[in-house]
Amino acid sequence: MTILPVTLAACAAAAVLNIWLSIRIGAIRQAAGISVGDGGSEPLERRMRAQANFVENTPFVLLLVGFIELAGAGGWWLQWVAGIYMIGRIAHGFGMDGGSMQVGRMIGTLVTMLTLLGLAVVAALVAAGII
Repeated sequence: MTILPVTLAACAAAAVLNIWLSIRIGAIRQAAGISVGDGGSEPLERRMRAQANFVENTPFVLLLVGFIELAGAGGWWLQWVAGIYMIGRIAHGFGMDGGSMQVGRMIGTLVTMLTLLGLAVVAALVAAGII
């Protein structure tokens, strides 16, 4: 039996997403000949911020998913929340490029905030013994 299967899958997805975000940064670095920093390149800065934002938020989501699952309060819904979060982060990554995909930034931000808030509420209710 796998311990914390939702958390394990979410961590795997997060690792792959982080690699994808890194590759997107590397593509612009290579094309623009920028080794360190952003070199004043707005597209590079946007992609760097997309990855930084992912790294700023994802640990909280993974911890909340893990502790909710460990407490036995997860269920079918927890895997959906983790999956939707990851999809939101993909949308955010594309949206940070701007242009026609810019709506993805808003979608990703909204999904991230709602995920964090929802998981925080569930965690607080579990901690209080309410669920």
